[in-house]
Amino acid sequence: MKTKFRNYRKGKRFSDDFHKVSVFLKHAMLDTTNGRAFEWIRWEFAHSHPYTDLTQLDKIGIWESETGEIVGLATYENKLGEAFLMTDPAYFQLREAMLEYALVNLCNDQGKIRVYINNNDRELQLLARAKGLRPSQHRDVLSVIEVSDKISYTLPEGFSIFSMADECDYPRIHDVMWKGFDHGDDVPQTPEEHEMRRIMFSGPNHTHDLDIITKAPNGEYASFCGGWYDPASQTGQVEPVCTHPDYRKMGLGKAAVLECVIRCGKLGAKRVYVGSSQQFYYNIGFDPVETHTVWE
Repeated sequence: MKTKFRNYRKGKRFSDDFHKVSVFLKHAMLDTTNGRAFEWIRWEFAHSHPYTDLTQLDKIGIWESETGEIVGLATYENKLGEAFLMTDPAYFQLREAMLEYALVNLCNDQGKIRVYINNNDRELQLLARAKGLRPSQHRDVLSVIEVSDKISYTLPEGFSIFSMADECDYPRIHDVMWKGFDHGDDVPQTPEEHEMRRIMFSGPNHTHDLDIITKAPNGEYASFCGGWYDPASQTGQVEPVCTHPDYRKMGLGKAAVLECVIRCGKLGAKRVYVGSSQQFYYNIGFDPVETHTVWE
């Protein structure tokens, strides 16, 4: 089948090409051959993230069918030097050309690249080895929890839980995320930082009903869990998740995550994913389901 290559067209953050890629990734996610290495949720969050380099978007490679539909994507997530390859199953013959494109165009300034390959994708592994790549010890693990009415949690006395749709205080959201990801106690509370947090959760497919916050009795935000839901595949995803250092080991991160899982279930989700292999997630009910190895 004939295809046409072009580069991603830069524009506003959520441009026409952004939406076209989102549609392709939603379709690709329904097929298990690709795995869930780079689903639309990851694509959308990357475009909302303050650390993503949006100046290099035109390096992203797109392959389209004769009817103009995207059938292949070679992209980075946050910055050049990493590559994810997603293909319509009917166009798997493109993958060698996509890998070659990534090796030339998605390298960082030092000429290095890390390609994420599903451990079950033997064909792509062999293509990567033939191109001089070798598997590393770095892994990208996806974990999953089945949604059920048995999922529950408890909060310590005096703590409350709600969503950003109920209360959206960006200075306090910035505080819990800054400290929760161990950036230190000196939190830069500026209008620019607050706007950055607003953009982080402004994706066109995102809803604040799934962004869960626990609050301490003194009004401080104690933990945070961002949530996403995809009706087509009936799956949810949690990203990002953090707990303020002063409130760890109290079950508050667990409460935020499981509340998000429960809400995804009410929307129709059968399962919820997280891109992590942290013991924390395994302890609260998630299991590892898919692993991608970084080839360098």
